[in-house]
Amino acid sequence: MKIYGIQFDSEWNNKEANFNLVSALIKKQIVHQNSLIVLPEMFATGFCLDPESTTKNEPQRTELFLSDLAREMESWVIGGMTYPAKEIGKAYNTAVTFDPNGQSISVYKKIHPIPILGEDKVHLEGRTIENLSIGSFNVTPAICYDLRFPELFRSALQSGTNLFVVLGCWPKSRINHWVTLLKARAIENQSYVVGVNRIGKDEDFEYGGRTMVVCPQGEILADGEEKEGVVEATIDDSLVNDWRTQFPVVREFIR
Repeated sequence: MKIYGIQFDSEWNNKEANFNLVSALIKKQIVHQNSLIVLPEMFATGFCLDPESTTKNEPQRTELFLSDLAREMESWVIGGMTYPAKEIGKAYNTAVTFDPNGQSISVYKKIHPIPILGEDKVHLEGRTIENLSIGSFNVTPAICYDLRFPELFRSALQSGTNLFVVLGCWPKSRINHWVTLLKARAIENQSYVVGVNRIGKDEDFEYGGRTMVVCPQGEILADGEEKEGVVEATIDDSLVNDWRTQFPVVREFIR
């Protein structure tokens, strides 16, 4: 299966501008049918912790864009967005997934909002680890700070996950952690890991990019470095099965 990770500089809380940029970037690619397209955390707004503005006209506005993109590209799409909560002044930081027909198949709510940035004051905690069937892969989405909690990834193995997709707004000052943790999650779970991060700056941070695809043995198959564009790689579920048989670490955990 082909993976396309879209790395770009999100314009602060300007959804239409970010929709247009995403469309322009992906349309420069020859996208294979039934691929997986991944966008960063809160791609349409940037890491804005103002639910009143980020959830305006949501979830319909961003979901419509992602649905249309999935249908046009005839591929699965996972993108990060802020989802309204019933509690006034609160929201969920989510990864939403659409199938090639443009149908919503999952809304993952970030389990670990990052306290040091005050995200936990405005974004409610999710409670459920998702496991999705995408092509021949069992996929679990995660969002940014979730990456620092290996038990989340380990738990997903019980449901058969062999591909983790991590959406990020990860600062450049800690980008070495991003790279190291993506590789670690791949190695310890003998799974593919796709990490899609943004680049550029906002009022608070400079972001480090390094959108990448990591194979189950921890090798980086594709790396976007700090460039705007689409990071492309091909993944094969048979490689997961072969490695887990040859070096049965995961089998020891889930037996």
